[in-house]
Amino acid sequence: MSLPLDTGKSRLRRRSRASWSVILCVVVIVIVALLALLGHLIAPQDPRAQMTSLGMSGPSADHWLGTDQLGRDIFSRLIVGGRTAFVGPLIIAACSLVIGDLLGLVAGYYGRWVDSLIMRWVDLMWSIPSLLVVIVVAGAFGGGYWLAIGLLIVLVIPMDVRVVRGAALEQAPRPYVESAKTLGVSNFRILVSHIWPNVAPVAVANAFLIFATALVSLSGLSFLGLGVNPGTPDWGLMLAENLSLLFVSPVAALAPGVMIVLTAASMNVVGDWIYERLSERGASR
Repeated sequence: MSLPLDTGKSRLRRRSRASWSVILCVVVIVIVALLALLGHLIAPQDPRAQMTSLGMSGPSADHWLGTDQLGRDIFSRLIVGGRTAFVGPLIIAACSLVIGDLLGLVAGYYGRWVDSLIMRWVDLMWSIPSLLVVIVVAGAFGGGYWLAIGLLIVLVIPMDVRVVRGAALEQAPRPYVESAKTLGVSNFRILVSHIWPNVAPVAVANAFLIFATALVSLSGLSFLGLGVNPGTPDWGLMLAENLSLLFVSPVAALAPGVMIVLTAASMNVVGDWIYERLSERGASR
């Protein structure tokens, strides 16, 4: 008895199945998102409460990760700190996805002076040392979480524009676009309904990459004292505050650092998997 021949669709379904590493990364992202939404409700202690009589202490039954130098519960601060670690990068990635993709599609589709105008602005922004600009401007205005988010939005949009514009340039001269023009389809509909679905894999994967970059950047600014206000539960600020405890209470400094690395790495892995899956669907279509 001969075995049935494997079809292209069945091979595609097997390749698109998530591996255990991707599933683990999705679990990490879901946990961080839940911390951002419900952190204040599920934290076992008040993350801002100071117990100066207790001071710095190691892990215990009441304080699973111990307390910092001001007697604040590290585990509770780690849970509540997921809000600033998730919300800010999510806003940056979403704004970049919408504005950057729109500008990239317009530049790649229309070309000529429209493309030149947009890309000269992109080249100007790329020539500026982004992190240095953020540090200087945030330092001049006294820092602040929302100021840092606004600056990063302006500075990461050109990255999205360049990526999407390159993908749109590849799609614009293809026969399906020429056929749509011949049939009298509007340019807006061509961009949204025809070119965008073929550019989406690159755009979505880039959005995940921007999220990870924004997370690290915001945490770095908080580490330098230019992000959230002092005392706010935030992973980057916790890392700065507890750095002196590295050899006394390692978990106090390592826990927020591990969460930053885990979340950023998980976003990159899931973004790559989504890109491959969307690309395979486009190829099969």
